[in-house]
Amino acid sequence: MLQDRLSEFVSAQAEEFGVPGVAVGVLQGDREIYASHGVTSLSNAVPVDEKTLFPVASVSKTFTATALMRLVAERKVDLHAPVRRYVPELKLADERAAARITVLNLLNHTAGLDWNLIDDGEGDRSLAGLVAKLSQLPLIAPPGVRASYSQAGYNLAGRIIEKVTGLPFEQAMASLVLEPVGLSDTVYGLSEVMIRKFAVGHHRGDDGELRPARPWGAFKEGARGDNPGGGLASSTSDLLRWARFQLGHGEGVLPAAELHRMREQTVELRASTLGDGFGICWFLHELDGLHAIGHGGSGNGQFAELLIVPERDFAVVSLANAGPDGYSFNQCVVRWVLENYLGVVERTVEPVPYDEGQAQQFIGRYEIDAMNLDIATDGTRLTLGVGIKPEIREASDEEMPPDHPAADIGFLPGDGDEYIVTTGGLKGQRGYFSRDANGAVTGVDLAGRLFGRVTRAS
Repeated sequence: MLQDRLSEFVSAQAEEFGVPGVAVGVLQGDREIYASHGVTSLSNAVPVDEKTLFPVASVSKTFTATALMRLVAERKVDLHAPVRRYVPELKLADERAAARITVLNLLNHTAGLDWNLIDDGEGDRSLAGLVAKLSQLPLIAPPGVRASYSQAGYNLAGRIIEKVTGLPFEQAMASLVLEPVGLSDTVYGLSEVMIRKFAVGHHRGDDGELRPARPWGAFKEGARGDNPGGGLASSTSDLLRWARFQLGHGEGVLPAAELHRMREQTVELRASTLGDGFGICWFLHELDGLHAIGHGGSGNGQFAELLIVPERDFAVVSLANAGPDGYSFNQCVVRWVLENYLGVVERTVEPVPYDEGQAQQFIGRYEIDAMNLDIATDGTRLTLGVGIKPEIREASDEEMPPDHPAADIGFLPGDGDEYIVTTGGLKGQRGYFSRDANGAVTGVDLAGRLFGRVTRAS
């Protein structure tokens, strides 16, 4: 029986990757299928099930975007209007950009905003407080020129929701989306999480031992300014209910036309594991002739994956409470489910042989606000290592996720700028290098984010 095979596969993969607790759900028409394995925490061994809450991190963005689309349907927000129509106090590092960024630019990551501002736990940590600091955020491109995944953009979108509704973001989300859809176990903040069963994140140390991750979510408790982009916790059962809503007609929330508009491509993505393009928030995927929408989330020692296939009335959710291998676990589960339930087999792409002359163009350091990415070669292979900047790690009073050690990358057939990670916790991630008008390498895309080049090989 396929459900038994799913349970066996989930358990085997959780054991192989060393993930303490996982929860998987499959929606097939009117049928919901669940498979769980392991415990919520190694120090408090409660079995995981479909009602266990996990922080879903960036999957939260799909809820924020849907709420904004309800306001669009109610003619309270215009997707093509400048953000300043709703947040007139917005100031950015470039005044022209601040005046031009539209609501849609935020929702499809084309605003030109860098990843995010670092939450230092000080000062006003509300959405208003975050917006007041956005002039400190680097801009990576003029609005509308290119896609680059931005947490800050979605937090700014959350401030639009606050300003238009006159409610705190979390209350507005409950009224606009969570309550009408019936998502009673999809919540913001530890005060709501702690009265439900929840999973604890884990990190594997250099000694191979798993330890609890702190803080519990992706951000320190109290960082309300990050709730629109990554603050929700949810369960497998609630996420399947969310998928069912996205497959439906927007009942009680917004017209079907506006809901389904979110699946339509607004910008193309190049060489990205995350998808072939953006709709409104959703990553769009072409799966062996089928169209799918999805979103993932990476918290502190916790990972979430949601994929929906509208043509088959189908969805899969996978949640895991250990890093970095929870990511790999989720990807394996999604691939297995697609193959065994829908007959969709992922096409593998083989990199071309290593070329030292080619490799020398790319070695050096690249960065975003909080992370460094290093490309290096030993003369036989090219590697990519990414981690939190040492000064940020040293200044933090919280434990932080371990860095990703150098992993092999190979270039894909074509123009020579697209690559795939072939080893390590990021195995399978695809990306590409950017060049200026003179052909010089200026940046590298990883996980949808542009890391700008800051040093070159000497």
